[in-house]
Amino acid sequence: MSIAWSDSTPIYRQLKERVVAMVLDGELKEGDALPSVRQVAAEFQLNPITVSRAYQELADEALVEKRRGLGMYVVEGARQRLLASERERFLKEEWPQVLARIERLGLTPQELLATRPKNGASA
Repeated sequence: MSIAWSDSTPIYRQLKERVVAMVLDGELKEGDALPSVRQVAAEFQLNPITVSRAYQELADEALVEKRRGLGMYVVEGARQRLLASERERFLKEEWPQVLARIERLGLTPQELLATRPKNGASA
């Protein structure tokens, strides 16, 4: 897990979003264990409470579960729930801003598709 922290968002929230991205990208699969709180805290020089808070939010959203004495694990169906909620958030919050900018710039669908990266690679 490589992370560049931003000053504009609390670190626990950035850490949580990184775990979400790992689940969505398939780096963490259902049934996989999350790295331990101590391990993450040591690796990124974070307060263990910060890591615990990120993990607790994931648990509160039923994306991970705590197994006593074993740690935190990605739950069954987590990726599908994340895909649904992230798609909904994108369409309601991000897409209207992107669309408005596309319209302001007078871009056509053909122009947008012509600049699309090949083979799903990100730009």
